[in-house]
Amino acid sequence: MPASIPSPADGVLRIGPVPLHMYGLLIAIGVLVAVRIALARWTRTGHEARDLEEMVPWVVIAGVVGARAYHVVSDIQLFRGDWARALRIWEGGLSIWGAVGGGAVAVVVLARRRGLSVLELGDAIAPGLLAAQAIGRWGNWFNQELFGRPTDLPWALEIDLVHRPAGYEGFETFHPTFLYESLWVLLLLGGILWAERRVRLAPGQVFAAYVAGYTFGRFFLEQLRIDPANTIGPLRLNAWVSVVLFAFGVGWFVWLGRRARGAPPPEVAPTGDTSGAGSDPVPPAPSPAVTDPGDH
Repeated sequence: MPASIPSPADGVLRIGPVPLHMYGLLIAIGVLVAVRIALARWTRTGHEARDLEEMVPWVVIAGVVGARAYHVVSDIQLFRGDWARALRIWEGGLSIWGAVGGGAVAVVVLARRRGLSVLELGDAIAPGLLAAQAIGRWGNWFNQELFGRPTDLPWALEIDLVHRPAGYEGFETFHPTFLYESLWVLLLLGGILWAERRVRLAPGQVFAAYVAGYTFGRFFLEQLRIDPANTIGPLRLNAWVSVVLFAFGVGWFVWLGRRARGAPPPEVAPTGDTSGAGSDPVPPAPSPAVTDPGDH
């Protein structure tokens, strides 16, 4: 018998009388890890930690609101007749597109108000986002959701009958797309950090690489998924979003690099040393004549 990955029967961790929904818990852990990484990167470049710490609550709130809003709007057919479900985020349904979009809007607004560089903030935040996504995707495993087509590969994911989409009731194991995405973003995180140490990147290029790299992998994962989704032509909505954002990320990365290369070199402040070899000494300027106060 081939091996397979079992799914948790219940996505709730009970500590005494307190139920903890693993989906929400893993997202919270991911947020904490992302903030930790962003603060370390921000202060390492000489900035004040307080600049980012004061922004974090607003960025997180905007990210959660954006994540849920995108999911509800893009899959609105799932909520018709029961709009209260839109508030039950512990059941799943937080879109990474909405999270990054909502958080980005908050970052831009707050950075402008504080006179901070939006591009430098984006570069500090992007690696932490990848780490958070790698952690948060395991919430889909606990909820038995967002898996791929049926497969009998050794790492196939076992899905209970109640969670299988219509038409797939006869299949027991599926592609673990949550695992594929988690591994992809970790690989991308390692690649960005590796490149950052070996190549001089322009401000904003780390975030642009994050956008392009994540959407590249997400496009192929969308081709595997079988959960209900709206489509435009032959592709799922999120696949089209991946195509558009990938093109934007690549174009933005290239533009940022060309702009940095075309920028004038920074001015070198004078050192005050006027005794360079081979140069004639510069005579001091003559002192102005002193006028006798009584001489009119």
